[in-house]
Amino acid sequence: MISRGIAALVLLLPLVTACGDGVPSRGGASTDGRASPALAGVSPQQEVFWERLQALCGRAFQGRLVLAPPDDDWWRAELVVMHVRECHEDEIRIPLHIDENRSRTWVVSRTASGLRLKHDHRLADGSPDEANTQYGGDTLLPGSIWRQEFPADAYSVDAVPARESQLWYLEIRPGSDFAYGLRREATGLRYHLEFDLTNPMEAPPPPWGW
Repeated sequence: MISRGIAALVLLLPLVTACGDGVPSRGGASTDGRASPALAGVSPQQEVFWERLQALCGRAFQGRLVLAPPDDDWWRAELVVMHVRECHEDEIRIPLHIDENRSRTWVVSRTASGLRLKHDHRLADGSPDEANTQYGGDTLLPGSIWRQEFPADAYSVDAVPARESQLWYLEIRPGSDFAYGLRREATGLRYHLEFDLTNPMEAPPPPWGW
């Protein structure tokens, strides 16, 4: 006859297996929105996203402004170009050219906890724009194979407190388009740029400081 202890263990085994094989709720986040310990490191979705970004290396694409505040004319340039210029094992650098302005570079990297997006701003002489550079954030959730979100980190909020409710995002739809944008929930601020991946263009000059 099976003892009561063994019988209880047999009854519990299916429940343990089901919990181990199940998909975490809310995209793998805990109930307070933080990434669960099981998702430490780069998620499978982020690995696919990273590979898709790496696949664009060396190519440049023209973009267009889709959304910006009506009083912000700076982004309404004649020529907007992203150039996936440098791809390393754990870092990808993407200069953004706004007409003749070559001050901006998106820096996407893999970290011990996911993906990171930073903005490297340079002056025309190549020196860092100390008043406005290295802002960005880290992913807190696994994201999807086509979209990753980067809530503002402490450094970014310290520099501009209004960024407390802000996040940046990148989107890749292979053979279609690439998108960059941000949203600030507290104020409704929105920016969105899209780049046509179906028509690569000649690579632009190097960004300032390279």
